[in-house]
Amino acid sequence: MDISTLQAQTTLLLRQKITMMVNRYVVHVADPGGGEGPVVAFAEQKRLALKEQVTLYTDESRQQALAGFKARKVLDLAGEYDVLDHAGTPIGMFRKDFARSLLRSTWNLQQPGLPTLTGKERNAMVAVLRRFSDSLSWLPYHFDFSIGASIAFSVDRKWGLRDRYAIEIHDPRLDRRLVIAMAVALDALQAR
Repeated sequence: MDISTLQAQTTLLLRQKITMMVNRYVVHVADPGGGEGPVVAFAEQKRLALKEQVTLYTDESRQQALAGFKARKVLDLAGEYDVLDHAGTPIGMFRKDFARSLLRSTWNLQQPGLPTLTGKERNAMVAVLRRFSDSLSWLPYHFDFSIGASIAFSVDRKWGLRDRYAIEIHDPRLDRRLVIAMAVALDALQAR
C-alpha cells in the first residue's frame, strides 16, 4: 500500500503474534465488516534488548521498511523514542511521562507542525487495578491521544487471549506511520 493510501485510512487493526524470542505485530486496514483487510505494516521487537529499536515493514516479507522507532537512551524510565521513516528522516517522537504513569499510563507524542498530543489510559479505575494486582494484567486498556479536548486517535485493546487493538484515527493530519509506531509501542513498552 502506498503512503497516500495509508494516510487516508481511519481504522487500523493491530494484532500481536507471540513467539519465543521476538514479539511480532501485524497491522491491517479494517475491512467494511470490521475484520482484517490488507496488511499495511509488520513489526518485530526483540525481547530483552537494552536499547529498544523496532522496524516497521510494509508486510511480513520484511523486504521494504515503512518506518521504525528507536530509544534515545539505554534503559530509560521516561523513555524517549524517535520515529523515522524508511529513509531515516524523522517523522515524530514519543515519550512516556514517568511521573503521571505511576497511577495512569501517560504518553506524549509529537509530530512536526502539530501540537503535542497527550495519550493516557481512558479508564482510571482499570489503570489503578492493573498496577496493584498482577493477576489483573489481562484487563483491556484503552488510550486516547488528545490535543486539548479533541481526541486525535484512540488505541483500544480488545478482549481475548492474544493482544489485539483497534486504532481509530480522527485527525487527518496525523502521519499514520507515527500512529502505528505508537500503537506497537503501547503493547511492546507498556509494562516497562
